[in-house]
Amino acid sequence: MKAFRRLDPLSRAGLVCLLVLVAFALGSVLDLGGDPERIVGPRLRPPDARWWLGTDNLGRAMLPRVMEGVATTLLLSSAAVLLTAVVSAAFGILAGYRGGYVNELVMRLVEVLYAFPAIILAVLVSAVAGPGRTAAMAAIVLVTIPLMTRLVRTAAAGVAGRDYVTAAVISGAGLPRVLGRHVLPNVSGTIAVQGTYALSVGIAVEGGLSFLGLGVQPPRASLGVLIQQGGAYLVAAPWLLVGPGAVLVTAILALNVLGDGLRDLLEPRETRSLV
Repeated sequence: MKAFRRLDPLSRAGLVCLLVLVAFALGSVLDLGGDPERIVGPRLRPPDARWWLGTDNLGRAMLPRVMEGVATTLLLSSAAVLLTAVVSAAFGILAGYRGGYVNELVMRLVEVLYAFPAIILAVLVSAVAGPGRTAAMAAIVLVTIPLMTRLVRTAAAGVAGRDYVTAAVISGAGLPRVLGRHVLPNVSGTIAVQGTYALSVGIAVEGGLSFLGLGVQPPRASLGVLIQQGGAYLVAAPWLLVGPGAVLVTAILALNVLGDGLRDLLEPRETRSLV
């Protein structure tokens, strides 16, 4: 609660929105919203007191389908970003601390990935690996690794020359101990901040790939799949697109403003100016 109070109001709002979406995802996992594939009413029924988000072209309630979409998108993107954080932390810290040829090798590999536009790289990975959740996860990892690795490497390089690191080396501490106990804790703020941004990018990438038919495949629902299906009924039933689209935009905005708040909280020297 103390950390929550230290966030600015906009970041608090972003955190609350994110927690609501997580609750939606948990509700879907626990089947609190009902079977998303069950036909419950007439086709293309607009939102009302009974069906809060209306029904789709097959007569399925949109609320449980959006809940399933939130769960699929968040779980898939979170798993991919967690893998990104582990890989980026390992290579970024090693490159920043050791420097020399290790730094050059890691940075050149990162720059190769960074040279590709994100959506083109994601589409390429999915096209090669084949549509599905695995391909979407791989695409998110490859898109989000370059920037996080570069920033972690910069933070680690700044920590490597500090007195307590030098003292640990002189005392005979091995490389794993130095990196794990002295460098990693001091770059964890950078990893946390970049993790929120990477998650927002991951959600956008998953939505784009599923919209193009290269990500999550029907009948499994994700936000991208629901937007793609709702686009076909934009004129006749706009709520099919507006519902999942609004949730997708809200998730990305919430993560970005939360990331800004965490940056100001964990890296006060880089506090943004409102002037």
